[in-house]
Amino acid sequence: MIEEEFNEKVIKKLRAESSEFKKLEEEHRKLDERIEEIDKIKFLSTEVELERKTLQKAKLVKKDQIAEMIRTHS
Repeated sequence: MIEEEFNEKVIKKLRAESSEFKKLEEEHRKLDERIEEIDKIKFLSTEVELERKTLQKAKLVKKDQIAEMIRTHS
């Protein structure tokens, strides 16, 4: 609980002070939105399945980068 509150403070500070952090969050959000759009499709073509997997990997990379920034600013 205390760690979560501390992380929230770090995140708020990063949002206010780091354009890189804001950019990573925005890119992560956009990737998530596209994945959600794809998930609404009942039957995916091979190309769309590949796109979804690629998007998931890119989203995970962004998440890792965000987490690393939080760790280094804690």
